[in-house]
Amino acid sequence: MIPWPEGRAFAFTVFDDTDSSVISNTKPVYDMLERLGFRTTKSCWVRVAAANEEPTNDGSTVEDPEYCDWLLRLQADGFEIALHNTSSASSTRDQTIKGIETFIRIFGSRQFAFANHTNTRDSVYWASRRLTGPPKIIYRALTRMHNDRRYVGHDHDSEYYWGDLLKKHVKYIRNFTFNELNTLKVCPEMPYYNPETPEANLWFASCDGHDFRQFCAVLNRRSIDRLVTEGGLCIMYTHFAHGFVRPDGTIEPRFVETMEYLAQKNGWFVPLSEVLDYLLEKNGGKAISKQEHDRLSWKWLLQKIRSGGSS
Repeated sequence: MIPWPEGRAFAFTVFDDTDSSVISNTKPVYDMLERLGFRTTKSCWVRVAAANEEPTNDGSTVEDPEYCDWLLRLQADGFEIALHNTSSASSTRDQTIKGIETFIRIFGSRQFAFANHTNTRDSVYWASRRLTGPPKIIYRALTRMHNDRRYVGHDHDSEYYWGDLLKKHVKYIRNFTFNELNTLKVCPEMPYYNPETPEANLWFASCDGHDFRQFCAVLNRRSIDRLVTEGGLCIMYTHFAHGFVRPDGTIEPRFVETMEYLAQKNGWFVPLSEVLDYLLEKNGGKAISKQEHDRLSWKWLLQKIRSGGSS
């Protein structure tokens, strides 16, 4: 059990992928989180996909002044702003360079948290490269290596390569998601370095709460009580734009009730990087062993085969 700061019994945070996010379907969630005392991490995109590109998702970017101002207010209120690739469309190296420069100019952080956006060619160490051992071979067979050919952000010979910038600017990058609420119980090694992904600094795992229904399925009174008893850590991966806010602008009552119950517990509710910095201080960000990474790979792959899973 980790001795959490300030005498807290456990820790909880969220990494919110920015897919489909606009002010109307996301801001109500953050207003509620702020009111309840949670400070979490929201990712963003920097540029709008051009007309001749293939955006893989809609949603606002920092090119929208109103949306950008809102993100800056979130940051000023203690929330963390992270990156979810520089666009919903694939970004070439030049576009990624400009995108990171813009992100740093706006938000000031020269090292930040990051999660790959599915289907963008500039995603790094994705598809089978997330895995090691037999799971890597099985994944490649199941996908016929199609995904490996698509995700090339780490490939030095690709026009989408930006691995050197990943090394320089991204401190923490998300890999596996699991159905277990206590992320630290599943992956006590995090944040960890993987020698097979040399341009990625430190990886972290997360709990799969990718939309409203999955979020509330895995986070409930019973699982919260267990997390408190275990003194654990939940890093929740989600998309707050996916079903948490109703068309009339109100928040789903089940989500509100769950978060109000969680807020009553003696938890440490800070952004992702603050939690990982604390763990880094405790375990030193060691290289994960092949045996431990194989274990994570098996667990993730089997979960994905059984349920379809998410990223």
